[in-house]
Amino acid sequence: MTKPGFDVRPSWLARHVEDILDPDLTIIDPHHHLWDRDGEKYLLPELLTDANDGHAVVATVFVQCRHAYRTSGPAALQPVGEVEAVVDTADTAVADGRGLHACAGIVAGADLTLGADVSAVLDAMREVAGHRLAGIRNSVAWHPHAEVRSSSILPPPHLMTNPRFRAGVRCLSRQNLSLDVWAYQTQHDELLELAIANPDVTIVIDHLGGPVASGPYRGKREEMFASWKDGLKALARLPNTRLKLGGLGMRVGGFDFHESIEPPTSQQLADAWRPYVETGIDLFGPARCMFESNFPVDKGMYSYRAFWNACKRLVAGATESEKAALFRATAIDVYKLDQERPSR
Repeated sequence: MTKPGFDVRPSWLARHVEDILDPDLTIIDPHHHLWDRDGEKYLLPELLTDANDGHAVVATVFVQCRHAYRTSGPAALQPVGEVEAVVDTADTAVADGRGLHACAGIVAGADLTLGADVSAVLDAMREVAGHRLAGIRNSVAWHPHAEVRSSSILPPPHLMTNPRFRAGVRCLSRQNLSLDVWAYQTQHDELLELAIANPDVTIVIDHLGGPVASGPYRGKREEMFASWKDGLKALARLPNTRLKLGGLGMRVGGFDFHESIEPPTSQQLADAWRPYVETGIDLFGPARCMFESNFPVDKGMYSYRAFWNACKRLVAGATESEKAALFRATAIDVYKLDQERPSR
């Protein structure tokens, strides 16, 4: 299975280090992962190194990635192991005393195809995570072409139309949990139907709604951009949708900064991403958008410092209230983050 991102090369990333722009702008990173697998490690030390590299990152939200699942017991409860590990990480970060509320929110991976039975799993996760449990995400990104891949796990096709999956999603509103969805632009119709069918569930559209420029779509960016925009426009009309601005360092996005001798500057990133980010903000409005790092997946293409500098460049002309929404307030609202309560 193709990796979603590219190999992280610390020595390559270190070839370009730029000054922090607007260092006092408070940031919440609403989308990162933790893992130790296949020779790659991104745990609390690595997260702290990135988050404390100069930008004013005060809190983060962990998003499921099949990390530290239980290896025994009922299969439905094995994802609770990921929540247990992340809560331990969050508690350790609080004890670290450097001021970062790491994993202040947790988007867990309860299997929604359990239908109504997923409620028991959600209860178990809530027991472990308390107020930190903020949402659920399942792997739904599917495409028939082998070069359009963004996960080590390939879900079945059309999962969002599965009646049992739909029944599981309906359980989220009763638990006051949001649903993160990472789907490609070629799945926008299914995502739209899912969001319409669940008006009481906040649907968080990950990674700018999955613009694709890889595999059979390589060299067709302009054509794909038009269809991506049309799909996103329909989704933006629904009041229960939110948009994450990021994730463009994955293979499916088709950018090739990782192939250059030097890592990209924040200006290069901003120039390349501007059509996508500005379109997303125009369609959803700043109060329904949030910048996200998607680290460490995207770290193979650019540094954490360059990423947030690029985001700041992209909205340099925004008002202070708009910046507040894009960099922290939307995340606080969607994931119900309690900034005054860093421990459980």
